[in-house]
Formats: sequence, C-alpha cells, structure tokens
Amino acid sequence: MAAYIAIPKLGMGMREATLVEWKAKEGDWVEQDSIVLEIETEKIKWDIEAAASGFLHILVAEGDKAAVGRVVGLIAETREELEALQKEPPREIFTTVREVEEVPAEAGVVEPVAKAEPREHIRISPLARKMAEEHMIDITQIVGTGPGGRIIREDIEKAIEAKERAEVTPEVYQGRRVKATIPVKGMRKAIAEHMHRSLSISAQLTVMGELDMTEAVKLRESLVGQEEAIGTRITYTDILVFVIAKALKDNPGINCSLIDNEIKVWEDINVGVAVAMGEEGLIVPVVKNADQKSLLEISQTVKALVEKAREGKLMPDDVTGGTFTLTTLGRAAVSSFQTPIINQPESAILATGTITDKPVVRKGQITIAPLMPYSLTFDHRTINGFGAEKFMVRLAELLQTPELFLV
Repeated sequence: MAAYIAIPKLGMGMREATLVEWKAKEGDWVEQDSIVLEIETEKIKWDIEAAASGFLHILVAEGDKAAVGRVVGLIAETREELEALQKEPPREIFTTVREVEEVPAEAGVVEPVAKAEPREHIRISPLARKMAEEHMIDITQIVGTGPGGRIIREDIEKAIEAKERAEVTPEVYQGRRVKATIPVKGMRKAIAEHMHRSLSISAQLTVMGELDMTEAVKLRESLVGQEEAIGTRITYTDILVFVIAKALKDNPGINCSLIDNEIKVWEDINVGVAVAMGEEGLIVPVVKNADQKSLLEISQTVKALVEKAREGKLMPDDVTGGTFTLTTLGRAAVSSFQTPIINQPESAILATGTITDKPVVRKGQITIAPLMPYSLTFDHRTINGFGAEKFMVRLAELLQTPELFLV
C-alpha cells in the first residue's frame, strides 16, 4: 500500500500551506527520511520527509495550496503500483484527524499508512547522493562506474564539472545582459506583499533620534563578564527587548492594533525580533509575554528563536501574536534605518542602529558617549505623536538607569 505525503498541522491557526518545491520528480525513487517536499505557510517554510522508500507519485503541483491533512503525494512500493496510481483519475485524499495532529519542531511529516522497503532503485552511495542534491545533478542521467553500476563520488564530480563547462547563452533584456533571474515567490513574495500592504492600509509616521547607551553598555559589559555564572551571553538585543516590554507596560497605548475599525489594546506584551534570513529577507519570531520574563529568560528565548529561524525550524506559532517589533542593524555598515515598515497588524516598530561613540555636551562640557540611533514608526490612526514621544522618553530613561528596569 502506498505511503502518504500529507500537509501537517504546524500550528493552531494553520489551515493550509503552499507547495513551494517538490525535491524529486514524478516517478523518481525517494529514500526514507529524505526531504521530498518544501511547503510554506504565510510566514515559515517547512521540509517534509519521506516516511518510506519508494516511487514518488505527485498529486498536487508546485505553487498550489493544500489544506491541512490533504495528501499531496504518494510513495509507491513498486513500479507496477506507481503505474496503477498514475492511471487513477485525479481525486482529493485526506488523512484522519489523528494523523494531522500538531507536529513538534523536530517533526515534519505525517505518519504513512504503510511503510515499504526499497526494491528497484538507483544504486548510489550516500556521499554521491548528497553531492548530487547540493549541485542539482539528475542522477537518473548518470551511469555509475562503481561495483554493480553503483554511482559513486567520482561519477558525480565528473557530472558537476560537465555542468560547469556547459555554455549558457546569456539572457538579454532591453540591451542588458541578465546575470540571474530570481522568481519572486514563496517567502520573498509573502514578505514583499506584507510590506506593501502595510504601507497601503496604515498612516505611518516615523520619528528619529539617538539613545544614550552609556549605562546600558556598562551593564552589558558587567553581565558578559559573568557569562559563565549566568549561563548565557547577554546581547544588546536582549536588553532592548527587556526594556521595550517595560516601556510598553508603562505606555499601553502603544501596544495596540486597529482591527475592524476598533483599537484593540493588548493585555499581552509580545515583542517580535526581526531575524535576517539571507536573500529571502526577514522573519520575525515573537518573544511571548516579554514583560513577565527576566533578562536571562528573554536572552534564552531570543537565542532559541534565532537558532530555530536559522535552521528553518520555526513553527507558525513562533511568528504570530506579536504586538510590537524590534529590528536592529547590529554591526552592519549602515548606521540607521530611516522608515522601518510596521509589521501588521501591530501599530509600531522600533529600528535601532549601530552604537557609536560621539561627542555630546553634558553640564557644559564636551564628552564622548556611546549613542545608538533609532527610528520609531507608528500608525497615526492608533497612536498620536505625544504617545510615541512618551514611549521613547520612558525607553530612554530605562536605558540610562538600568537599576530601574532590573528591579
């Protein structure tokens, strides 16, 4: 009996997913535990593994959406079973409710109806298979030179060299040669549409300035010196999330959203932290109930979320429910943001730049102090300029007097 490849339920609010890419073609042999499909919800991508070895039969094409529990592919035990499946008329198959229960972060596939042992398949060494996948080499076109026709590393290396030597006619568009064409799809498309929609539906205004980080720098240096005892390395992002949560608690009018012509002031203070995902853009995992966490707990939570983001293991619940967002340039060459875009349906986002020593005047004397540029974008439909100013004044006070927010 063929094994199912179904859309797993990755979070309480998940209803469907988009099929981004099948990692094998119709009729290809796939190995158990190999990644056969990449799916995407509104905010995350997820790899689905084959729960059995066999021949792949695709039921739902790339780019299409499928509901949770829908079977989008089958794994046939034999070539004969595959051919029989291919002759069947198209139909929708759904797994049982039990089979699509929420999956843990380490899982990625619904259990199959039945498992199968490999029978006829392409003989290839594990190393050669990995190399072929990394370099997108079609192993069905490779003649193996190993024992019994097995494809080995040297065979794949030759195929890679041949691929690199192949002459490709450059694309020309309006007299300009095209180096690469990158489809705007998947996460990149979702981010672009989300940002454009945010600008089109809200009245965004940005205020900018600099925050005196003298005391915050001293605090962090002290905590870094106690890293072994604390058990984590405190970052400026950790400190900012902690202070933002306290400032939001003191200024609840910032912690709000405009929904159906009503301003919802949120009891929960959930601070999103933007994480760079390379060329695909940013993803914003959320520190839930940040106002109820210690600085140590926030540091541990942020690190865990960033690690999950970088490894592609974020769940939908990790990136939903935010009430305010922090995005930072860290040590980037660019010193500051001008107009960060609000992460809808939130009403404000704070962008911070690189801390730089600059001359300042204190008590009539010029001295050097570490200053951090900031840009606060807020939705003028829900927050007025006075409210935004009060929030930033409180944030600055907390950063300048760490003993206040550590109590």
